[in-house]
Amino acid sequence: MKILMLHGINHDMFGKRDPQQYGTITLAQIDERLQALGQELGAEVESFQSNSEGEMVQRIHRGHADGVDAVLINAGAWTHYSYGIRDALAILGCPIVELHMSNIHAREAFRHQSVFAEIVRGQICGFGVESYLLALRAAASAVRQARAG
Repeated sequence: MKILMLHGINHDMFGKRDPQQYGTITLAQIDERLQALGQELGAEVESFQSNSEGEMVQRIHRGHADGVDAVLINAGAWTHYSYGIRDALAILGCPIVELHMSNIHAREAFRHQSVFAEIVRGQICGFGVESYLLALRAAASAVRQARAG
């Protein structure tokens, strides 16, 4: 099972950026936890982070070509306005799980809207780093269900 983890804009600054919202965990530590859980679940997790919207779209296109089984995405601020990323994700024929470390519905009003909501299997938010692990479990379960028919 191949699962692609997409980290969005400013996520390379986890551990330094707004610890009140995001804690002190780094992106490398998040990826380590995803790798460990992926092994338990029988999934190969590949992580990608970019601060460039075009690079993110290109990586999503490559995920389509590679035939990934599921996608996890924490797009950060792009969640609220990037129709380009949304349209790229819509091309994928696999389960997509949107996630956020903070509860986007309890923050500024502009963060309440997700342009991805209509095309993702579900959203997980507000659980810090645990949001990533919950999303990985949900994606792996969706892949297994799809394969079972």
